[in-house]
Amino acid sequence: MESIKMFQILKKRELNPQVSLMEIYAPYVAKKALAGQFIILRVDDEGERIPLTIADYDREKQTITIIYQKVGYTTYHLDELQEGDCLHDFVGPLGKASEFEGIKKACVIGGGLGVAIAYPQAKALYEAGAEVDFIVGFRNKDLIILEDEFQNACTDLKIMTDDGSNGNKGFVTNALKEKLEAGVMYDTVIAIGPLRMMQAVANMTKEYNIKTIVSMNSIMIDGTGMCGGCRLTVGGKTKFACVDGPDFDAHEVDFEEAISRAEMYKEEEQLSMEKHMCHMIKKGGF
Repeated sequence: MESIKMFQILKKRELNPQVSLMEIYAPYVAKKALAGQFIILRVDDEGERIPLTIADYDREKQTITIIYQKVGYTTYHLDELQEGDCLHDFVGPLGKASEFEGIKKACVIGGGLGVAIAYPQAKALYEAGAEVDFIVGFRNKDLIILEDEFQNACTDLKIMTDDGSNGNKGFVTNALKEKLEAGVMYDTVIAIGPLRMMQAVANMTKEYNIKTIVSMNSIMIDGTGMCGGCRLTVGGKTKFACVDGPDFDAHEVDFEEAISRAEMYKEEEQLSMEKHMCHMIKKGGF
């Protein structure tokens, strides 16, 4: 039997047309990984380094699961790899692990691709014996991913769609508001997804004085604190999402500043996509 190579892709699965899952053989990372942490990978020796949250880990199989959305050159290049191929670099676990001590009842909220990051949070809490309400949101039913996994990681699952195509129309905040107005109280609310979504959740929970944690992984670039691209203001102090987080007190995060900074990279993202299109055309991929 052929031996498994370091950073080999053991499983690849398309979750929807934009999102894929990979299970990577990374024994040293799997040995230490915890919910909330991330890895940095490079597809090849000329590729850029990108941070991705650890969606799951299996210490027995010595694997790490990542979930990525094809949004730029590197993620499209990553998606060209198939089972049996190897990544060039796969470093981690990085960032501070999420802290769940003392949480008996939690609401974990994920929006868009943030659901893949919310999943290990919900799973860890549920396996620790907490009661977990899991609220996830997608634009439409065709984009829903990991429904079976979500169901097995919580006490109650609510899937919302913007257009109502799955029968539950509205945003994740609509479902949260319904819970809170019904008198449900949580020790902690964890929200992960688009910045505006996390801001809306934080504004709502502040009215109820509920401790709320958000993951700022979406603004990370280098992942080591060296580039300064994930700088944000938390409680009036400068923090870096990659080394000080990625989890932060939602009620202390300056979301307007973070949103403004995130929009600065739109032009670079467009250039990266144009670069990928040229790359694929040369390869005969289109």
